[in-house]
Amino acid sequence: MKIFRRYAIPITAWTLPGVLLAAALLAGCNSGPGESASKMTSYTNEESHADTAELFTIPQEQMSHVQVVPVEKTKLARVLRMTGTVTYNLFKTTPVFTAVSGPVHEILVTPGENVKAGQPLLTVNSPDYSLLRSAYIKARDAFQLAEKNYNRSKDLFDHHAIAERDLEQAESDRAQAQADLQSSEAGLRVLGVPDPEALVKGPPTFQVPLLAPVGGLITDRLVGPGQLLAAGTTQCFTISDMTTVWVMLNVYQSDLGAVRVGDTVEITTDSYPDVFHGRVSYVAAAVDPTTRTLQARIVTDNPGGKLKNNMYVTATVRAGAIEGALVVPDAAVLRDTENQPFVYVQTESNKFARRLVTLGEIQGGQTQITAGLKGNEHVVGDGSLFLQFKNSLQH
Repeated sequence: MKIFRRYAIPITAWTLPGVLLAAALLAGCNSGPGESASKMTSYTNEESHADTAELFTIPQEQMSHVQVVPVEKTKLARVLRMTGTVTYNLFKTTPVFTAVSGPVHEILVTPGENVKAGQPLLTVNSPDYSLLRSAYIKARDAFQLAEKNYNRSKDLFDHHAIAERDLEQAESDRAQAQADLQSSEAGLRVLGVPDPEALVKGPPTFQVPLLAPVGGLITDRLVGPGQLLAAGTTQCFTISDMTTVWVMLNVYQSDLGAVRVGDTVEITTDSYPDVFHGRVSYVAAAVDPTTRTLQARIVTDNPGGKLKNNMYVTATVRAGAIEGALVVPDAAVLRDTENQPFVYVQTESNKFARRLVTLGEIQGGQTQITAGLKGNEHVVGDGSLFLQFKNSLQH
């Protein structure tokens, strides 16, 4: 039996009840029972000539099975469907470097773990830290002594027991000791020591923690226990805030004019039924010479951290609108044996012609026709399959 397709989904021409119904409707219309049976046999055993049919007529009493609708002009949302890849939001991704030299003593976190800002990531056996701690304690004691000397000198000066020059010297010594203290304190804070004063109360140590500068997910660990770190040079971890991610899309040249910064995007993946929402934040300035595509970056909300790095997704971009688009009902569009889309155009009250068309957007039960139809024409909507079957019987 000949197979007809619609929207590239194979369907048999008719189910058995449908064939019986169509045969009953056609019986007695321009032919007798014997002739109808002959046509059915011819349709079953010979190649259908539906692909070559151009104009045919159906009896007026059978027009109730056909819905004729006008080709409409409307404003249609432009929707682009593209594939993309998830990657980390580099604006919220931080490489973590060590500020001290020395071997790694202990790793405290693992990749895939969420950390908070200020949380220890590893500890380093650092002679630099030991020297800074010692310098801070010395500077603290020197400042306390200079402070006492200044207060004593001021009291003596007030009682005319010392000269003004002696008071000025005590004030200068106090200022220099305070500067040394502030410098050593700042050095410890850079290393990640939030409270240098606590070092005086605690036991002597040369182990310093490396603290997380930001909160987020540990995406990479780049060092191991015992590895020698170089201050300001060795990257130890990468932390990324996964509340948002980037989706990188490859936009074809034919769609470049329709994709703009700020367009809304819906992201779907085979892994979840969820729909993720984002916007186009950047469109590259150059076309890739190999793929002839342009890269667009989508910033996408990532609730629950479901979107993972390097995951493949499908993106639906709402890229403006198409003014004056010609649309017909989805039911009006059929496909021939070569999978080419066509519609039945009404030429007279009960005369129809099959015409090949070019399809555009498909939205809300309507299909855009970009070529093959005019705005003042009428096509068959519901009942187009009935016409296709009758058309095949007439040939």
